[in-house]
Amino acid sequence: MFYGLSKIVKNILPKRLFYRGLLIVAIPIVVLQLTITLVFFDSLWIKTNKGMTKSLVGEIATIIDIYNNENEYNKKIVTDLYNKNFSFSVRFLENEKLPDIKVERWFSPMDRTLRRELKTKINQYWFNTLAYEEVVDLRIKFRDGVLQIFFPKDRIQASSFRIFALWITLPAILMITIAIIFLKNQTRPITKLAEASERFGRGENIEEFRPSGALEIRKAGLEFDKMRKRIIRHLNQRSEMLSGISHDLRTPLTRIKLQLAMIKDNNLSKKLSDDVDEMEKMLNEYLQFASTGAKDKTETFDLSELIKNINNKYENPNIISDFDSKFYFNGRKNLIQRCINNLIDNSLKYGTKIIVKIKKQNSNIIISIDDDGPGIPESEYSNITKPFYKIDKSRSDSKSSVGLGLAISSDIIRSHGGDIKFNNSELGGLQVNISLPV
Repeated sequence: MFYGLSKIVKNILPKRLFYRGLLIVAIPIVVLQLTITLVFFDSLWIKTNKGMTKSLVGEIATIIDIYNNENEYNKKIVTDLYNKNFSFSVRFLENEKLPDIKVERWFSPMDRTLRRELKTKINQYWFNTLAYEEVVDLRIKFRDGVLQIFFPKDRIQASSFRIFALWITLPAILMITIAIIFLKNQTRPITKLAEASERFGRGENIEEFRPSGALEIRKAGLEFDKMRKRIIRHLNQRSEMLSGISHDLRTPLTRIKLQLAMIKDNNLSKKLSDDVDEMEKMLNEYLQFASTGAKDKTETFDLSELIKNINNKYENPNIISDFDSKFYFNGRKNLIQRCINNLIDNSLKYGTKIIVKIKKQNSNIIISIDDDGPGIPESEYSNITKPFYKIDKSRSDSKSSVGLGLAISSDIIRSHGGDIKFNNSELGGLQVNISLPV
């Protein structure tokens, strides 16, 4: 029961820290203001209005008694005094009847209090608090006519309620505004740290990161910066080591090529040259793998146009681009191009027909590459993206491959925050699905 309730509450609560912090600050303020308002409304404002209304109804009852017992001259004197001292307007309408249309507002505290007090003193009455902005039209059945009385609304309703509502609302709005500004300043460093982490995770170059905010946030930012520098140093060392080894090996290979050119036995020379060419291809793959983390600039480009240009360079009618729409993506264009080239080259090694599709699914761009090759066992899907890994079956017959093509492609896609998965293709071979976040 409690688990289900907790889950419902979690689903209702906002996900962002700023809005959660705002709720923590705003809810107590709103609850406190509502409590104060209800206490004031019940204990002070309603009771004050009730007392004022009761006093007014007593004065009206006095007027009715005067009209019952005094002569016309005394009635006029008393009526003039009421008009002068109590802001009353009293007149008798002969042969008039009370209106049939009721305009009383049952939800209005003023109407409800006036109606309750009039019932205790007067039998037949009618009043309208909406016809005029500042006065109430009250009509009372008297003998063969109607006694019409106009009196100000402030005689039955305290004017301090509006001032009280203003003083209750303005401080609450002011305090919540200050809380919003304060929370914005507190959450901004966390947002910057998250954005920097996301950019660094995609492999983008980050300028000197400056932690800010509270002590705990600054400490987390400093630790992130230290970790970032250690990772960059490690990647640079790896790249420099692989580049150095590859470049150092090119020198003896060049000497071997020169010596092979001097061998008169063409058959032997050709075999040795093939081995040298194979070693050069391996070195090129090493260099490509070492430069995968190169800090290319991030730009927005048309992914569909890039893939069409890649397919056109092959000049192969069996490579089909099955898409029409344009898909714009913000990333490192050269790395994406290298990734697609690796995957198409890999498909061409083992198949003849290739279909490239692009579609948008939710907030991701999905690129699928299908071939009609022999395919890969499902048990090997998790291994083929490992560096230097080769399958010992149909896809291991290429001696020039060292098993870095899919590893490079996987690193490029994951450095952009995406994912790469493998499935069986409808063409009978392998289907590569690339997911890139928009």
